[in-house]
Amino acid sequence: MKRPGFLSKPMPPAPMLPSQVSRAASDEPLRCGSFALLAQSAPWRYSLLHDQPNNLLLWITRGQGVVNVNGVRRGISMHNALFLPAGTLFAFDLPKTVQALMIQSPAGLTNRMPREPLLLRIRDGLAQAELTGHIDAMGRETLQDRPLLNDAMQAYAKLVAIWLHRQVQTGAVDVPSDTAAARLTRRFAQHVARGYRNPMTIADYAQTLDVTPTHLTRVCRKSCGKTAAEILAERKMHAAWDALTTSKQPIKKIASDLSFTSAAYFTRFVQVQTGETPSKLRRQSKPETPR
Repeated sequence: MKRPGFLSKPMPPAPMLPSQVSRAASDEPLRCGSFALLAQSAPWRYSLLHDQPNNLLLWITRGQGVVNVNGVRRGISMHNALFLPAGTLFAFDLPKTVQALMIQSPAGLTNRMPREPLLLRIRDGLAQAELTGHIDAMGRETLQDRPLLNDAMQAYAKLVAIWLHRQVQTGAVDVPSDTAAARLTRRFAQHVARGYRNPMTIADYAQTLDVTPTHLTRVCRKSCGKTAAEILAERKMHAAWDALTTSKQPIKKIASDLSFTSAAYFTRFVQVQTGETPSKLRRQSKPETPR
Protein backbone atom coordinates (compact mmCIF):
# COMPACT_ATOMS: atom_id res chain seq x y z
CA MET A 1 0.00 0.00 0.00
CA LYS A 2 1.42 3.38 -0.98
CA ARG A 3 1.94 5.99 1.65
CA PRO A 4 0.70 9.56 1.04
CA GLY A 5 3.09 12.31 0.07
CA PHE A 6 6.48 12.35 -1.60
CA LEU A 7 8.21 9.70 0.52
CA SER A 8 7.59 5.99 0.24
CA LYS A 9 9.58 5.41 3.43
CA PRO A 10 9.69 8.66 5.45
CA MET A 11 12.72 9.40 7.57
CA PRO A 12 11.32 11.50 10.45
CA PRO A 13 13.65 13.46 12.74
CA ALA A 14 14.42 12.04 16.14
CA PRO A 15 11.72 12.87 18.72
CA MET A 16 12.42 16.03 20.72
CA LEU A 17 12.51 16.19 24.48
CA PRO A 18 10.18 18.79 26.06
CA SER A 19 13.12 21.09 26.77
CA GLN A 20 14.24 20.83 23.15
CA VAL A 21 10.75 21.63 21.89
CA SER A 22 10.59 24.77 24.01
CA ARG A 23 14.02 25.90 22.88
CA ALA A 24 13.27 25.23 19.20
CA ALA A 25 9.98 27.10 19.43
CA SER A 26 11.64 30.16 20.93
CA ASP A 27 14.94 30.28 19.02
CA GLU A 28 13.71 29.90 15.43
CA PRO A 29 11.68 32.78 13.96
CA LEU A 30 8.19 32.16 12.56
CA ARG A 31 7.50 33.80 9.22
CA CYS A 32 4.15 33.86 7.45
CA GLY A 33 2.31 35.83 4.82
CA SER A 34 2.72 36.44 1.10
CA PHE A 35 5.35 34.19 -0.47
CA ALA A 36 6.31 36.93 -2.93
CA LEU A 37 7.02 39.39 -0.11
CA LEU A 38 8.92 36.85 1.99
CA ALA A 39 11.08 35.79 -0.96
CA GLN A 40 11.62 39.09 -2.75
CA SER A 41 14.84 40.09 -0.97
CA ALA A 42 16.57 36.80 -1.84
CA PRO A 43 14.82 34.74 -4.54
CA TRP A 44 17.67 32.21 -4.53
CA ARG A 45 16.67 31.21 -1.01
CA TYR A 46 13.73 29.23 -2.41
CA SER A 47 14.77 28.56 -6.01
CA LEU A 48 17.92 26.58 -5.10
CA LEU A 49 17.62 23.08 -3.66
CA HIS A 50 18.12 23.14 0.10
CA ASP A 51 16.66 21.95 3.38
CA GLN A 52 15.57 23.99 6.40
CA PRO A 53 15.33 23.46 10.17
CA ASN A 54 11.75 24.76 9.94
CA ASN A 55 8.47 23.22 8.81
CA LEU A 56 7.12 24.94 5.70
CA LEU A 57 3.61 25.20 4.27
CA LEU A 58 2.99 26.74 0.85
CA TRP A 59 -0.61 27.55 -0.14
CA ILE A 60 -1.16 28.50 -3.80
CA THR A 61 -4.09 30.88 -4.28
CA ARG A 62 -3.53 31.74 -7.95
CA GLY A 63 -1.38 30.47 -10.81
CA GLN A 64 0.80 27.41 -11.20
CA GLY A 65 4.42 26.37 -10.97
CA VAL A 66 6.78 23.48 -10.29
CA VAL A 67 8.26 22.19 -7.04
CA ASN A 68 11.15 19.82 -6.46
CA VAL A 69 10.79 17.83 -3.25
CA ASN A 70 13.47 15.30 -2.31
CA GLY A 71 14.45 15.01 -5.96
CA VAL A 72 10.90 14.47 -7.27
CA ARG A 73 9.50 17.17 -9.55
CA ARG A 74 5.77 17.92 -9.31
CA GLY A 75 3.39 20.48 -10.71
CA ILE A 76 1.54 22.74 -8.27
CA SER A 77 -1.41 25.01 -8.99
CA MET A 78 -4.25 27.03 -7.47
CA HIS A 79 -5.75 25.57 -4.28
CA ASN A 80 -2.80 23.26 -3.78
CA ALA A 81 -1.09 23.04 -0.39
CA LEU A 82 2.47 21.78 -0.07
CA PHE A 83 3.71 20.79 3.39
CA LEU A 84 7.44 20.19 3.93
CA PRO A 85 8.67 18.98 7.33
CA ALA A 86 12.03 20.20 8.57
CA GLY A 87 14.95 18.52 6.82
CA THR A 88 13.23 18.09 3.43
CA LEU A 89 15.34 18.95 0.38
CA PHE A 90 13.27 21.26 -1.84
CA ALA A 91 13.18 24.10 -4.34
CA PHE A 92 10.38 26.19 -5.87
CA ASP A 93 10.03 27.33 -9.48
CA LEU A 94 7.14 29.77 -9.21
CA PRO A 95 6.56 32.44 -11.87
CA LYS A 96 5.93 35.99 -10.68
CA THR A 97 2.28 35.59 -11.65
CA VAL A 98 1.80 32.98 -8.91
CA GLN A 99 0.10 34.18 -5.74
CA ALA A 100 0.79 32.13 -2.64
CA LEU A 101 0.78 32.27 1.15
CA MET A 102 3.47 30.61 3.24
CA ILE A 103 4.18 29.60 6.81
CA GLN A 104 7.70 28.84 8.03
CA SER A 105 7.41 27.59 11.59
CA PRO A 106 9.94 26.14 14.03
CA ALA A 107 9.92 22.35 13.99
CA GLY A 108 9.36 22.38 17.76
CA LEU A 109 6.38 24.74 17.76
CA THR A 110 4.00 21.77 17.84
CA ASN A 111 4.46 18.02 17.61
CA ARG A 112 1.20 17.60 15.69
CA MET A 113 2.58 18.34 12.21
CA PRO A 114 2.81 15.49 9.66
CA ARG A 115 6.17 13.75 9.53
CA GLU A 116 6.48 13.53 5.74
CA PRO A 117 6.01 15.87 2.75
CA LEU A 118 2.46 16.24 1.46
CA LEU A 119 1.00 17.68 -1.73
CA LEU A 120 -2.72 18.34 -1.24
CA ARG A 121 -5.20 19.25 -3.99
CA ILE A 122 -7.99 21.08 -2.09
CA ARG A 123 -11.36 21.21 -3.87
CA ASP A 124 -13.61 21.93 -0.88
CA GLY A 125 -14.36 25.64 -0.55
CA LEU A 126 -14.67 25.53 3.24
CA ALA A 127 -11.26 23.87 3.57
CA GLN A 128 -9.74 26.51 1.28
CA ALA A 129 -11.20 29.34 3.38
CA GLU A 130 -10.09 27.70 6.63
CA LEU A 131 -6.43 27.52 5.65
CA THR A 132 -6.39 31.07 4.29
CA GLY A 133 -8.00 32.25 7.53
CA HIS A 134 -5.44 30.48 9.71
CA ILE A 135 -2.53 32.02 7.77
CA ASP A 136 -4.08 35.50 7.82
CA ALA A 137 -4.63 35.23 11.59
CA MET A 138 -1.03 34.17 12.16
CA GLY A 139 0.14 37.11 10.07
CA ARG A 140 -1.89 39.55 12.15
CA GLU A 141 -0.47 38.12 15.35
CA THR A 142 3.13 38.53 14.22
CA LEU A 143 2.52 42.10 13.00
CA GLN A 144 0.79 43.23 16.21
CA ASP A 145 3.31 41.50 18.51
CA ARG A 146 0.77 41.15 21.29
CA PRO A 147 1.38 39.52 24.70
CA LEU A 148 1.49 35.70 24.72
CA LEU A 149 2.50 35.73 21.05
CA ASN A 150 4.30 32.38 21.25
CA ASP A 151 1.26 30.75 22.88
CA ALA A 152 -0.94 32.10 20.10
CA MET A 153 1.45 30.82 17.43
CA GLN A 154 1.48 27.37 19.01
CA ALA A 155 -2.33 27.34 19.00
CA TYR A 156 -2.55 28.37 15.36
CA ALA A 157 0.16 25.87 14.40
CA LYS A 158 -1.94 23.12 15.98
CA LEU A 159 -4.98 24.29 14.00
CA VAL A 160 -2.95 24.13 10.80
CA ALA A 161 -1.73 20.65 11.73
CA ILE A 162 -5.32 19.54 12.33
CA TRP A 163 -6.29 21.02 8.96
CA LEU A 164 -3.52 19.04 7.25
CA HIS A 165 -4.50 15.75 8.90
CA ARG A 166 -8.15 16.31 7.99
CA GLN A 167 -7.27 16.83 4.33
CA VAL A 168 -5.26 13.61 4.35
CA GLN A 169 -8.26 11.77 5.78
CA THR A 170 -10.57 13.20 3.11
CA GLY A 171 -8.32 11.89 0.34
CA ALA A 172 -6.90 15.21 -0.86
CA VAL A 173 -3.32 13.87 -1.02
CA ASP A 174 -1.77 13.68 -4.48
CA VAL A 175 0.32 10.50 -4.33
CA PRO A 176 3.24 10.43 -6.80
CA SER A 177 4.25 7.37 -8.78
CA ASP A 178 6.37 5.17 -6.54
CA THR A 179 8.89 4.06 -9.16
CA ALA A 180 12.33 2.62 -8.50
CA ALA A 181 13.88 5.77 -10.01
CA ALA A 182 11.86 8.06 -7.73
CA ARG A 183 12.75 5.99 -4.65
CA LEU A 184 16.47 6.11 -5.45
CA THR A 185 16.37 9.85 -6.12
CA ARG A 186 14.58 10.46 -2.82
CA ARG A 187 17.19 8.41 -0.95
CA PHE A 188 19.97 10.38 -2.63
CA ALA A 189 18.26 13.70 -1.80
CA GLN A 190 17.98 12.67 1.86
CA HIS A 191 21.69 11.80 1.95
CA VAL A 192 22.54 15.17 0.37
CA ALA A 193 20.43 17.04 2.94
CA ARG A 194 22.33 15.35 5.77
CA GLY A 195 25.82 15.29 4.31
CA TYR A 196 26.35 18.09 1.78
CA ARG A 197 29.04 19.64 3.99
CA ASN A 198 31.10 16.46 3.87
CA PRO A 199 33.84 15.94 1.22
CA MET A 200 31.78 13.30 -0.62
CA THR A 201 31.81 12.94 -4.40
CA ILE A 202 28.94 11.60 -6.51
CA ALA A 203 30.88 8.33 -6.69
CA ASP A 204 30.87 8.22 -2.87
CA TYR A 205 27.11 8.80 -2.75
CA ALA A 206 26.54 6.16 -5.43
CA GLN A 207 28.60 3.63 -3.49
CA THR A 208 26.58 4.38 -0.34
CA LEU A 209 23.38 3.77 -2.32
CA ASP A 210 24.82 0.63 -3.93
CA VAL A 211 24.50 1.88 -7.52
CA THR A 212 26.89 3.19 -10.15
CA PRO A 213 27.45 6.95 -10.57
CA THR A 214 26.10 6.70 -14.12
CA HIS A 215 22.89 5.06 -12.96
CA LEU A 216 22.43 7.60 -10.14
CA THR A 217 22.88 10.48 -12.56
CA ARG A 218 20.42 8.96 -15.03
CA VAL A 219 17.63 8.37 -12.51
CA CYS A 220 18.03 11.82 -10.93
CA ARG A 221 17.68 13.45 -14.32
CA LYS A 222 14.59 11.34 -15.01
CA SER A 223 12.96 12.25 -11.67
CA CYS A 224 13.63 15.97 -11.54
CA GLY A 225 15.50 17.12 -14.63
CA LYS A 226 18.76 17.57 -12.72
CA THR A 227 21.78 15.32 -12.49
CA ALA A 228 23.06 14.06 -9.15
CA ALA A 229 25.99 16.47 -9.42
CA GLU A 230 23.63 19.40 -10.05
CA ILE A 231 21.52 18.50 -7.00
CA LEU A 232 24.61 18.41 -4.77
CA ALA A 233 26.01 21.61 -6.29
CA GLU A 234 22.73 23.48 -5.69
CA ARG A 235 22.67 22.48 -2.04
CA LYS A 236 26.25 23.60 -1.54
CA MET A 237 25.60 26.85 -3.41
CA HIS A 238 22.57 27.64 -1.25
CA ALA A 239 24.67 27.12 1.90
CA ALA A 240 27.45 29.28 0.46
CA TRP A 241 25.08 32.10 -0.50
CA ASP A 242 23.41 31.93 2.91
CA ALA A 243 26.75 32.21 4.72
CA LEU A 244 27.91 35.07 2.51
CA THR A 245 24.64 36.93 3.12
CA THR A 246 24.00 36.36 6.81
CA SER A 247 27.47 36.13 8.33
CA LYS A 248 30.78 37.94 8.34
CA GLN A 249 32.80 34.74 8.15
CA PRO A 250 35.90 34.94 5.95
CA ILE A 251 35.42 33.37 2.55
CA LYS A 252 38.18 30.90 3.35
CA LYS A 253 36.22 29.71 6.41
CA ILE A 254 33.00 29.32 4.40
CA ALA A 255 34.89 27.29 1.82
CA SER A 256 36.38 25.05 4.49
CA ASP A 257 33.00 24.49 6.15
CA LEU A 258 31.66 23.22 2.82
CA SER A 259 34.67 20.90 2.33
CA PHE A 260 36.32 22.86 -0.49
CA THR A 261 40.05 22.22 -0.50
CA SER A 262 40.89 25.88 -1.07
CA ALA A 263 39.33 29.31 -1.26
CA ALA A 264 40.34 29.48 -4.92
CA TYR A 265 38.44 26.28 -5.73
CA PHE A 266 35.41 27.63 -3.84
CA THR A 267 35.59 30.89 -5.80
CA ARG A 268 35.63 28.99 -9.11
CA PHE A 269 32.65 26.93 -7.96
CA VAL A 270 30.62 30.04 -7.08
CA GLN A 271 31.54 31.70 -10.39
CA VAL A 272 30.38 28.65 -12.35
CA GLN A 273 27.09 28.55 -10.42
CA THR A 274 26.27 32.27 -10.41
CA GLY A 275 28.63 34.11 -12.74
CA GLU A 276 29.91 36.18 -9.80
CA THR A 277 32.69 35.88 -7.25
CA PRO A 278 31.88 35.24 -3.58
CA SER A 279 33.06 38.75 -2.70
CA LYS A 280 30.77 40.33 -5.27
CA LEU A 281 27.79 38.24 -4.12
CA ARG A 282 28.41 39.42 -0.58
CA ARG A 283 28.52 43.07 -1.65
CA GLN A 284 25.43 42.80 -3.86
CA SER A 285 23.24 40.90 -1.40
CA LYS A 286 20.76 42.90 0.61
CA PRO A 287 21.47 42.70 4.35
CA GLU A 288 19.50 39.95 6.04
CA THR A 289 18.93 39.04 9.64
CA PRO A 290 21.57 36.47 10.65
CA ARG A 291 20.13 32.96 10.97
